[in-house]
Amino acid sequence: MSAYAATKAMPECWGHRGASATFPENTLASFEAAMRDGAEGIESGLIRERLWHGEGGLQQLRTVKEPKQALATFEDTIKLLMRPENLHVKFNVDVKVQNKPAHLFALMHKIISAQPDWETALAPRILLGLWHPSFLPHAKAQLPYCRRSYIGSDIAVARKYFWDSCDVFSIKFSTLGMADGAKFRKDCKQSGKRVMAWTVNEPEHMVEAVRWGIDVIITDVTKTWLDLRSALEVDYDKIAAQHSRLFYWTKLEFYTPIQIITRRRDHSYLEGYAGPFRKIEAVEALPRLSTAEV
Repeated sequence: MSAYAATKAMPECWGHRGASATFPENTLASFEAAMRDGAEGIESGLIRERLWHGEGGLQQLRTVKEPKQALATFEDTIKLLMRPENLHVKFNVDVKVQNKPAHLFALMHKIISAQPDWETALAPRILLGLWHPSFLPHAKAQLPYCRRSYIGSDIAVARKYFWDSCDVFSIKFSTLGMADGAKFRKDCKQSGKRVMAWTVNEPEHMVEAVRWGIDVIITDVTKTWLDLRSALEVDYDKIAAQHSRLFYWTKLEFYTPIQIITRRRDHSYLEGYAGPFRKIEAVEALPRLSTAEV
């Protein structure tokens, strides 16, 4: 093992919607493939646009990409996580702003709490990824036992609305490469907060994330990162030297004007579904829904 690897932990590997470069995303096959590769976690998105049951519902759909798969429900994924061989795997739930948070989190609690020993064997492994601050009070009221993360590409939003309520920050990789991203990484490290980078598929980006001290790499290509991580642990200096940092100058996503445009577009999109960004302090005023109300 290299001297670097001996003194610094390598980022964990979390599969973005499973091993989605190889298998259809958000399917059990994709999640299982990421776990077989050796990923420490999986990330999934929630689909809302169509009903699950009934004629034409999502339950009847199959992926176009082979092998053809049904989309995994939250309950399917929880059952997969509760298999004895998967009890080490963490689950990042990417909570999309199209959802109604009170109803969604109540449903999630119903499924989570139905599992055996859920408070110790399951709840600590679930991370709620939130894009909009209006979801925070509902998450605290309905799923107080789950850790929370901010997902996004706006450092100012992360600091203003999520810093006090989240101990994990899932940030777009290119954002973390800018000056404000570097300072944010430093502040997170000093405050004991974890940083996840998404979606990191290029080997040179993976090596850069290691240089930054990122805690978790979210990737479509779990095996690529796991193999590279193993090589870095053996000889960090040699392997890292093989990966250029020219992408800072050759990729448009690392230029400030492009990032400003992207952030404004994303901000407008999120507000279009969930309303203006603002802090909601009266968390206590939002009681947990009973199972009869779900």
